Amino acid sequence: MNLLALTVLFPLLGFVILSLSRGRLSEQQAAVVGVGSLLLSASVAASVGYQFLMHLPESDVYTQTLWTWFDIDGFAPKIAFRLDGLSLTMLGVVTGVGALIHLFASWYMRGEEGYSRFFAYMNLFIASMLILVLADNLMLLYLGWEGVGLCSYLLIGFYYRVQANGAAAQKAFIITRMGDVFLAMGLFILFRETGTLDIAVILQKAPVLFASGSLMITVIALLLFGGAAGKSAQLPLHTWLADAMAGPTPVSALIHAATMVTAGVYLIARVHPLFLLAPDVLEFIGVVGAVTLLLAGFSALVQTDIKRVLAYSTMSQIGYMFLALGMGAWQPAIFHLMTHAFFKALLFLSAGAVIIACHHEQNIFKMGGLRKKIPLIYVCFLVGGAALAALPFVTVGFYSKDEILWQAYSRHHEYLLVAGWIGAFLTSLYTFRLIFIVFHGSEKTHAHPLKGISYGLPLIILLVLSTCVGAWIHPHLQHILPDSSSEGSMKSWIELWSSITALLGIVLAVVLFTGERQWVEKLSAMPVGKFLSALWYEAWGFDQLYNRLFTRPFIITAKKLAADWLDRLTYVFVNTVRFMNVIASATQTGQVRWYATTLAMGAVLILWLLMRMI
Repeated sequence: MNLLALTVLFPLLGFVILSLSRGRLSEQQAAVVGVGSLLLSASVAASVGYQFLMHLPESDVYTQTLWTWFDIDGFAPKIAFRLDGLSLTMLGVVTGVGALIHLFASWYMRGEEGYSRFFAYMNLFIASMLILVLADNLMLLYLGWEGVGLCSYLLIGFYYRVQANGAAAQKAFIITRMGDVFLAMGLFILFRETGTLDIAVILQKAPVLFASGSLMITVIALLLFGGAAGKSAQLPLHTWLADAMAGPTPVSALIHAATMVTAGVYLIARVHPLFLLAPDVLEFIGVVGAVTLLLAGFSALVQTDIKRVLAYSTMSQIGYMFLALGMGAWQPAIFHLMTHAFFKALLFLSAGAVIIACHHEQNIFKMGGLRKKIPLIYVCFLVGGAALAALPFVTVGFYSKDEILWQAYSRHHEYLLVAGWIGAFLTSLYTFRLIFIVFHGSEKTHAHPLKGISYGLPLIILLVLSTCVGAWIHPHLQHILPDSSSEGSMKSWIELWSSITALLGIVLAVVLFTGERQWVEKLSAMPVGKFLSALWYEAWGFDQLYNRLFTRPFIITAKKLAADWLDRLTYVFVNTVRFMNVIASATQTGQVRWYATTLAMGAVLILWLLMRMI
């Protein structure tokens, strides 16, 4: 287990090597460094995880301290990594799924400008996420937190020559920074109240220092949730996620499946004792998750971009995780985080393969009949879509999502259960809408077959993990998160109704989106249908609302301040220096006689000044 630090070191070394190469490496060499560093990290993670599970410490926690980061007046955070059941689960997801995404990206990005730069960013992204999930203290966690934010900006705006991509990167960076400010404020208050940012010490002191439901712990919990909502794209800081599709498809898979959007879920689970002391905040988190999953589900129903459908799906599934966290179902939330990583990575990588096969076409209505041209991708979409829709028994999504719905019933959160059921119906409907439009019907875009081991192997592994096989992996969360497992006579009925709900969504998708699609055309032609389609397509108008409330007033204010006389006063010094620079530059004529004359005049002036002083 003392090799734990190597899981972070290998991606960091890959980043350094690729950065210093400055694009001089060939694509093959860059792929070896970029993908190889992740494969090494995943191998070490597997070895460390096996040793941890086979030789569990008495406390179920292993800590590796490397060095003291800094020491200022007794505040001495350490560079230390904490391995327990929760961080081990995240370690496996980040390195395992991340390595498969890197391998697929080595095929997907062939021929693209900035190939080695892409893998440098990806390696740094993984390293930052590993620092976040392994951090032993909140100071180091915040370093990784900001690292993934920076890398998301670099990767979303990877195709920087297109202005819209740069705008999408800025949007993601700014909105998530708003959440980061809330998180930083929460950490400041925690340090003031507890005198430390060590996670174990804070969780030990919290029940003594804070009364349940007190104002201080409520404020701290709300601020921490603000940070989590920003990173995990939950209402109202959710608008950046769909625009993040501007990045390459492997980036979308990495952000949506294995890394950034799961950071908020991990943060709340990691410091869950603080949230248990703020029950009102927990209730609020559940409501936010429920509303987000419904809003995103309706938005996914009308999207035409294959990646945006999956983006709103991610937003909805993260909403399920927040719903689970809000009602105290900690272990089901993390289990769903893990299973979601499997099938969402499969769906995004399969979508990338579809885009390549269709010559970079992303509009699903310009596709069709692809099941014959790319049968492997068709099977991947069927399995991944079935897992997303939580089809019973055969898919991994059934075992995680239905556990959340059962917990909602058994804990008497009926309104969350209803929201979860509606979300499950919408998920089946928009998922199989996507599958039927893209892979069935007549062919509209000529697609070419795909081949290559770096393309096929990651998909096959993720396909297997998205079946019930993936449910055999049980996170070791005992003694780390409260046990929320429960049985009851109604559990089978809840599972049955959830399965029926998912199947009804598929049946409706068959009726609406196969054949001539006359029902859809009739519904969309009605005034109500036109209004709802436009509303959902624009994601309920949040972007327009924020543009009017924040963006436009900011631009108007900036223009007004540009004419401020105080600003003009500061230019006096700047203009004076610039004028003197012009005069001094004019003396540099390149003529030897002029230089000799000025030297003589300078010497005479200095002698005259000396004589005056005497």
